[in-house]
Amino acid sequence: MEFIYDKREKRVLALREENGIPYLTFPKLDACGIVTHLFTTREGGVSTGQFRSMNFSVRLGDARENVLENYRRIAGILQCDVSDITGTVQTHTTNIRRVTEEDRGKVVCKEPDYDNVDGLVTNIPGIALAAFTADCVPIYFVDPVKKAIGLAHSGWRGTAADMAGKMVKRMEAEFGTKPSDLICAIGPSICQKCYEVDETVAIAFRELLGEVTTELEAIDRSGSYPVKENWGFRKVLEDGKSAGKYQLDLWLANLILLVRAGVLPERVDVTDLCTAENKEVLFSHRASQGKRGNMGAFIKLTDK
Repeated sequence: MEFIYDKREKRVLALREENGIPYLTFPKLDACGIVTHLFTTREGGVSTGQFRSMNFSVRLGDARENVLENYRRIAGILQCDVSDITGTVQTHTTNIRRVTEEDRGKVVCKEPDYDNVDGLVTNIPGIALAAFTADCVPIYFVDPVKKAIGLAHSGWRGTAADMAGKMVKRMEAEFGTKPSDLICAIGPSICQKCYEVDETVAIAFRELLGEVTTELEAIDRSGSYPVKENWGFRKVLEDGKSAGKYQLDLWLANLILLVRAGVLPERVDVTDLCTAENKEVLFSHRASQGKRGNMGAFIKLTDK
């Protein structure tokens, strides 16, 4: 499987394969020792047509039996049953739900009794959290001290409303998480070069980030971004190709929000894969003009 990578000095994600199913993992999450996690590609499933082949959305028109079989295949990699997977019901909010034993399997195997939920947190081993993307940002959270996890879906609306920071605060409230203990990952999504937005979006990010974000002056992201300048909306929003248009960097915006919330930058893995540039192997809403399926972000606490 060939990817077009962001221009960086090293590759961030690891490409793995099991039972003919390719998937991606983050080194910092792999190394923490208490979770199983992955991010899917388009390959290795049974869906057809525009949903080819590892699609996790029924709402877009795919056959339910195909989607359920895709879940079963991923459950095998996660070393759980498909009935252990609990999903979001995404509507671009910053609503977060604590997943309990009673929630096990909701969305995937049984109807949820919740709606408008774009973030999930839990401290129950064996429950796999799932979120779904096709350009938006999946964000993973692991607290190795309190043994708790979180998973969020964050497009431009969620990012502009500080979903990343709200996830950190929710884990503090629910589990006593210290932000500095968290290990996080910002997953494959649309890159700045491919993501043109209008003035309405730009205004939201100016208000969110301000002119200067001084706390990131000395951050080191392995050459991904300059390390000796102040970062604020001017770095997240670069001028577009025409007046009133801008190129939005959701990766950097979410990194800034995590660091503002107290997460240490050296404990965050940030993707180097753009969904739009890799539309043949990753679903992209923009690149496909809406004719696509959804990829899955998954994370599960082990019993260790």
